[in-house]
Amino acid sequence: MKKVIYMAMALLTTVLVASCSKEDVGGTATESMAGDWYVTVDAVDEQGNVVYTDDELYEIGRFHLYTYNTPSNVPTEMIVDDQENFWTFKVKVNCDQQSLTFSANTTENNNLVAGYEDINVPIISGQILPKAGRQNNGSPADSIVFYVNFSDDLQKDGTPTPEALGFAMYRISGIRYSGLAEND
Repeated sequence: MKKVIYMAMALLTTVLVASCSKEDVGGTATESMAGDWYVTVDAVDEQGNVVYTDDELYEIGRFHLYTYNTPSNVPTEMIVDDQENFWTFKVKVNCDQQSLTFSANTTENNNLVAGYEDINVPIISGQILPKAGRQNNGSPADSIVFYVNFSDDLQKDGTPTPEALGFAMYRISGIRYSGLAEND
């Protein structure tokens, strides 16, 4: 009888151990480009030269920007989202995982944020550069840079702000957020 009980316990233990094993779920299709980024905004001319720094324009300072997978989980598109830290935009961009580039060259309204869907947000020359940036503690970090304009960026008289102030677009650039207090 003891053998039967021991055999039953051994069988039960084996079943429980086997049922508790974790399944490897894997990453998303845009895992190499997804991230939490610490970025700043500058106003630049057509050649990318800084015309106004953030301190001269909006005094926002560094803020978090997110890049992440779309619900369709395909490697050719992702979301760029400022979480309402700068202009209130969330845009689906085309991306290339091999070259780590992305863009949303469109003339259509493409902002996905509720209440802001009537805004066109072209994103130009987006790029992620592995280990091209530096954290405050000196460690290497991935870098992100892209250029953007907003169709609702107008002066009171209706003149586009970039044109009125003598710049072409905004450059958003920064590094991957490390999560370490020493790098904030």
